[in-house]
Amino acid sequence: MRSADTVAELVRRQWGDHRTGLRDEHHTLTHHQVAAGAAARAALLVDLMPPVPGGEPHLGILLDNTPEYPLWLSAAALAGAAVAGINPTRRGPELARDILHTECRVLVTQRAHLPLLDGLALPGLRILVTDTEAYRELLAPYGNARPGDAALGPVRPDTRFLLSFTSGSTGAPKAALCSQGRLAAAGASLVSHFSVGRDDVHYVCMPMFHGNAVIADWAPALAAGAGVALRARFSASRFLPDVRRFGATYFTYVGRAVQYLLATPPGPDDRAHPLRLGFGTEAGAVDAARFRERFGVPLVEGYGSSEGGAAIRRTPDTPTGAIGRAAPGDDLAVLAADTGEECAPARFSPTGLLLNAAEAVGELVNRGRSPFEGYWRNPEAEEARLRRGRPQAEGSGGGWYWTGDLFYRDADGFLYFAGRTDDRLRVDGENLAAAMIENVLARWDLAAGVAVYAIPDPVTGDQVMAALALREDADFRPEAFADFLAAQPDLGTKMAPRFVRVLPELPLTATNKVHRVALRRASFRCPDPVWWRPAPDAPYEPLGHAALDALRAHYARHGRPEAYG
Repeated sequence: MRSADTVAELVRRQWGDHRTGLRDEHHTLTHHQVAAGAAARAALLVDLMPPVPGGEPHLGILLDNTPEYPLWLSAAALAGAAVAGINPTRRGPELARDILHTECRVLVTQRAHLPLLDGLALPGLRILVTDTEAYRELLAPYGNARPGDAALGPVRPDTRFLLSFTSGSTGAPKAALCSQGRLAAAGASLVSHFSVGRDDVHYVCMPMFHGNAVIADWAPALAAGAGVALRARFSASRFLPDVRRFGATYFTYVGRAVQYLLATPPGPDDRAHPLRLGFGTEAGAVDAARFRERFGVPLVEGYGSSEGGAAIRRTPDTPTGAIGRAAPGDDLAVLAADTGEECAPARFSPTGLLLNAAEAVGELVNRGRSPFEGYWRNPEAEEARLRRGRPQAEGSGGGWYWTGDLFYRDADGFLYFAGRTDDRLRVDGENLAAAMIENVLARWDLAAGVAVYAIPDPVTGDQVMAALALREDADFRPEAFADFLAAQPDLGTKMAPRFVRVLPELPLTATNKVHRVALRRASFRCPDPVWWRPAPDAPYEPLGHAALDALRAHYARHGRPEAYG
């Protein structure tokens, strides 16, 4: 299949293809109808966004995963405009900030989301509401448009196409830039890697305002001429019925979506479906194995980001638990946070347990040529990503891309994900990665979901806290949990949770990632039951009012009352 230099070229290729191209619960469109619909919307967009000196042709999309979303993505590609995906879980000033920061001149939304915009000061913004008669009347005059008829200017590989908000844990989200050329190349790469063909159907159930759904699901389908099936919002109970109904063969996931699928009641026909592959991040080795055993579908853990600053390639010989290794010509390194020097290679026990986490885990850094294209109007964030080496390694790291993710590398160069740098804990002077502790706790057969995070120690550093969502009808039994911990050979002496919060389900962000900020903020002062160990070797006991009062006094005695809250 011939590669394309731009997303616009991929959209134009759909013209004249009358196979089914786009479906949801209520609509079925051929590839040709998608291209025609995109052409009509591109022509409308050009009329709505005439050139303005110093202005940017930015389109905001505030939609669920309806057919209008990929239609407007395709339209923006044809018109040479850039799309800012707006997160519908944002509220008030935060939502207004996202729209204003990306300088959107037109916002496409739906009636269900109009209340989110009530009372917001959005001067000069034209709002289109897709599920209205007025919208249909507005589009009608452009019904005969063809791809390429209307554009705001020349469409080239370097034409800006996406402004994807990152889901950072602190501060305002940053809008990562992605050009048409980079997205087209990413789609083509996944087509080649996963042998995506015209007969495949990509099930898009992750939100399309997030880079995962667009870059890893929609783009390869577009590049291959494959079909696309949409679910307005992720639903674990509708997943298999949708897959069967649409004939889906490929899907992507993020965060805890896999855990929610595994939590659905098992059935005798769990393997009766056409799926052949799931591609995503943060499922974890334990849940990936459970998913394959139950549904017969392999999950391929990948690594990449909306920024595109570093990518890891999976090869057939990738060991269990590893993501892959650097592509030929790339220079990925795992560097120590305190020195900027390369971390030691990981050493494993005969059963595959990591033996030297303290010296092997560091931040993944791309020291070679990075496809990172920057952040919109955020030079400070760009500088942080492309900062020079650590002070101890000054002069050796200019222009390197620092991913903000923790990894370790084995002697053969395979890379293993260990969590976000924000999720690093420092316990008694030892650096720990939350993801590695989570991988251990996920083995507990009563756990449906696990999140590990740092809470301040009364004196210095951190203590380990875990949030556990239990399987249906399961009860937390502290003795059984302690016995489980004691039986794990790779759970270091400082890794066992001091505090355990038991809750019905883990709080999630809009992209199905664990909402760690909310968990850290609540700490052990939360409405859910919390168990704790008064001393490292003590049994777990309920954290009652007397213990809370004693902890408050302990924090105050060491001059850290603010850490207690």
